[in-house]
Amino acid sequence: MTAAYIVDAVRTPIGRKKGSLASMHPADLGGHSLSALVGRTGIDPGAVEDVIFGCVDTIGPQAGDIARTCWLVAGLPEHVPGTTVDRQCGSSQQALHFAAQAVMSGTQDLVVAGGVQQMNAIPISQAMIAGQALGFSDPFRGSPGWLARYGEQEVSQFRSAEMIAEKWAISREDMEIFALGSNEKAIAAIDTGRFDAEIAPVGELRRDETPRRGTSLEKMATLEPLMIGGRVTAAVASQIADCSASLLVASERAVQQHGLTPRARVVHLGVLAADPVWMLTAPIPATKHVLQRSGLRLQDIDLFEINEAFASVVLAWQKELDVDPSKVNVNGGAIALGHPLGATGARLMTSMMAELERRGGRYGLLTMCEGGGQANVTIIENLRAVSR
Repeated sequence: MTAAYIVDAVRTPIGRKKGSLASMHPADLGGHSLSALVGRTGIDPGAVEDVIFGCVDTIGPQAGDIARTCWLVAGLPEHVPGTTVDRQCGSSQQALHFAAQAVMSGTQDLVVAGGVQQMNAIPISQAMIAGQALGFSDPFRGSPGWLARYGEQEVSQFRSAEMIAEKWAISREDMEIFALGSNEKAIAAIDTGRFDAEIAPVGELRRDETPRRGTSLEKMATLEPLMIGGRVTAAVASQIADCSASLLVASERAVQQHGLTPRARVVHLGVLAADPVWMLTAPIPATKHVLQRSGLRLQDIDLFEINEAFASVVLAWQKELDVDPSKVNVNGGAIALGHPLGATGARLMTSMMAELERRGGRYGLLTMCEGGGQANVTIIENLRAVSR
């Protein structure tokens, strides 16, 4: 099977709720990282065989196959097609999987993967309620098959985060300490310029603006829970954000033909699902599954990125796998940096790849919880460290 290489990756800064990117059209936001990727790699954009972008809530300005629209808005060749992927929060991670699989299969040699999300323009879960005007309360309750299998119980990320905290005995204080650490790590990374090289500035915005500077355990303790009687608050949940990220995936043949120098090799790709009502637990079995299939051990992984949809998700995953916390989300996560849904997987991969290089690590593992009780897992090998 042909190897798949990540040649380069670039992202926009992450804009906060009502922040600097709030008025930017999502196609232009996505087009910005695409233009930057073409510029950085020096690739002939006409040689790209497909553009695969993740995006969630594809209505309004995010509708109509936004992958294709982003490419066109960027002024790139019209003959290059694009397709949009929705695996909920893992959409752009799945976009990377599809791109890598196309290369591994030998059917394509040069594919762009990535994602975009403009959550200020299209609020979270808008697609879930878009059918209400047509008589559908949500995607599930009108289905006799769904009701027969799962009943009328609430399907919500907030309920799942609470159930996870209860099952794994994770206290509100545990989550708040974790959230504070996420903010502190993210602020340190931003202030020391650790993200600068991976970011293509958008106008005046050159750095992520999402971390909650000045937050404290005392301030977190004053917040009301998201559910009555619960322990999960906004402080321990991911933030609304705007972002796009793009990666160039190439075969060995494309690397040679175009004179490219890959930064990483895709080692293993996996996806697994669990109970859709629990929704956010799948990273646990998915990580175990991929490690078993890849032949790697936890000890072989130098860096882990698990998306901080909620603090309880990461803490339960760490407990179950007994992962060294010093290797997990070392520059903070979505609690501090934001979770721009369809762009998050590509953003995390962009940042993880850069941090592996900075540390001289070899293997990095990325996973995240996703709607429907799913989880993607990607393992990459840092070629820059290996070549030294």
